[in-house]
Amino acid sequence: MAAPVTATFDKFTLEVETDTPGTYAVLCGLKDLTYSRTAEVNTIEVPADCTDESLPYAREKDVRSLEFVIEGQMVWAQQSHETLLAWFYTGATKNVRLRHVNAAVGDVEYETGAALLTNLSVSRTKGDKVNGEFRIEFDGTPTRTDKSA
Repeated sequence: MAAPVTATFDKFTLEVETDTPGTYAVLCGLKDLTYSRTAEVNTIEVPADCTDESLPYAREKDVRSLEFVIEGQMVWAQQSHETLLAWFYTGATKNVRLRHVNAAVGDVEYETGAALLTNLSVSRTKGDKVNGEFRIEFDGTPTRTDKSA
């Protein structure tokens, strides 16, 4: 039996498009990153049997919409300071991409799309570094790009 091929922290990256279209850079200072894919589901109860109305209803589900959210924590880094503040204060979308560095050839390596920075928090504690938290929400469904040879 083969052992699983795993990924370390640096093999799953968040990259934000720079002022040069098509050029991406990793946000400096990231410590934690969570990428959530959520399906909003509608549920309807339907008769389980057309001839025996005493039976409980069956529940059927359909996906109504998909949501893609990135949340993270960071040490507040000078290199990311202006990128994050400008992005938040303009309310603009920026192209971001998540990179699955360890993806096998032919599997999804990048998930890319326009996104909004919807939360940006900065905190300080005496004797510690300044820290930040953020929430990025994709505006639509990210494009998936397979890894090439």
